[in-house]
Amino acid sequence: MNTYLDWPEELVGGEGDTFRWSEPGSNISLDFHGNPVNAQLAVFSDGNHHMALKDCLDIFLRQNKGLSRIFYVTTPPGTLLNIFRKGGIQIGNLSIPVSPHVFISPPHVLDHLIAQGTMQTHRPFAQHRGMVLLVKKGNPHHLSTLRDLAEKNVRLFLPNPETETVSCRAYMDTLKAVAAGEGIDPSFLADGTGRHIVYGERIHHREAPQAVLDNRADAAVVYYHLALRYMRVFPALFEMVTLGGAALSARPGPDSKNGRTHAGTVGDGGRWGAAFLRFLSSDRAGDVYTHHGLWPAT
Repeated sequence: MNTYLDWPEELVGGEGDTFRWSEPGSNISLDFHGNPVNAQLAVFSDGNHHMALKDCLDIFLRQNKGLSRIFYVTTPPGTLLNIFRKGGIQIGNLSIPVSPHVFISPPHVLDHLIAQGTMQTHRPFAQHRGMVLLVKKGNPHHLSTLRDLAEKNVRLFLPNPETETVSCRAYMDTLKAVAAGEGIDPSFLADGTGRHIVYGERIHHREAPQAVLDNRADAAVVYYHLALRYMRVFPALFEMVTLGGAALSARPGPDSKNGRTHAGTVGDGGRWGAAFLRFLSSDRAGDVYTHHGLWPAT
């Protein structure tokens, strides 16, 4: 029997009183949160900072008495764009019509919405701190540097280059920059046999820890804030090591100054979109993102 990670619920406002049903491995949907029917605030967001976004939405809900129904999606940007263009999504046999009031993604993704005339502007509010390696608790392969990945018979998990192009490119660029700086032959990163590189399918912020847990990969390169999340939720299962070997300190990638997350309202943002956009730029939201291992955008 397979062992599946028991992810915590991430409903805004706490647990609901509806019937719960899911079967890990066949019928489960982790990145669609809440009830899209008549949502007063619907947020589409890239998924790697989902834990911080959830806390921000909780605070925003508590601060606004007239707000009670929030729905948010935390998938890769390409999926968000497809949902937006189609006006909804089909998950298995379940069809969900939904459109966002706020759209959160890397800036070049939101530029597409501006070009289409559905968004007027967007602005940065958060920034990642770099990348680390996620390994099993105890670091059984004794990994600490990129040279270990190149020289040992280690399988490294990376996002799928076709379905998560942005994240895969960011991780690859970092690995290649570290390799160049340390005089390491980067050819092992081009491995297409599965001997060194194991690709995910669609949502690496869920797939990476599962692949390490299942022994399909020996390590995963992930953003620092993702590794921090896995260690907090599953402290007995995972730990992180950095590409440079320094404990609990992320290795900045070549895009570290540009690895920002932007947000903008779609159309007029409805009643709550503009207010939530202002909240994301507040000191309170910055504190939330800092707690979860990111920085407020500078």
